[in-house]
Amino acid sequence: MGFSVVIPARFASSRFPGKPLADLLGKPMLQHVYERACESEALRVIIATDDQRIADAAKAFGAEVCMTSSDHPSGTDRLQEVVQSLGFYADDIVVNVQGDEPLIPPRIINQVAHNLMAMPEAGIATLSEPIESIGALMNPNVVKVISDRQGMALYFSRATLPWPRNAFQSGDHSVMPEGFSWQRHIGLYAYRVRLLNDFVTWPPAALEEVECLEQLRALWNGVRIHVAPADEAPPTGVDTPEDLERVREWLVQQAAH
Repeated sequence: MGFSVVIPARFASSRFPGKPLADLLGKPMLQHVYERACESEALRVIIATDDQRIADAAKAFGAEVCMTSSDHPSGTDRLQEVVQSLGFYADDIVVNVQGDEPLIPPRIINQVAHNLMAMPEAGIATLSEPIESIGALMNPNVVKVISDRQGMALYFSRATLPWPRNAFQSGDHSVMPEGFSWQRHIGLYAYRVRLLNDFVTWPPAALEEVECLEQLRALWNGVRIHVAPADEAPPTGVDTPEDLERVREWLVQQAAH
């Protein structure tokens, strides 16, 4: 059984307008994401956008494009429109690769897809990596995930989860606690199409709205989400022009070696 990749790409961005088309070593950043996805085992790689400028650029570098509505409240809704409009089957597996991840390792795209294939009881699969600094552990922008013994997610949170009571009872939150492997959630998802079709019929869950984490809607509705440590740590994505410059420097350094 194979899988497909969908890359959502929006032109509008409060911090970085036109981000997918930003130049990165002579190519639109989106093209780097697309090429990485094409290096995976995906049978099909589709760029989903609501902007004609992005569609034209994607077609120019040979990508399949699916135009979507600009009114979607979430990326998951956009993904569901793609699979519906392209006639995917309920048992098909789709990996959602963000359009601002030009360094995403193809290896982990394969990993998350194969994990979902191997877990028929799960509707979604995703990945994590160890949190190694106290700054990251306490940062609400670093989403934490905790799983059960079978690798199924128990909860995702912006809070420090679990809370190290004994280590922190002195009030000193400046040192990384020992005795537990805290995990950062990596926002790479594989979905069964059946789950996507159900997801868009559910209203936002209270937990989702409080934490601003879409995956909590799935947990609230009883969906099992498989989480595994990533086989390869993904480099940073691009949220700002400064991030893009860091990625540019990294690629130049890699080319020089």
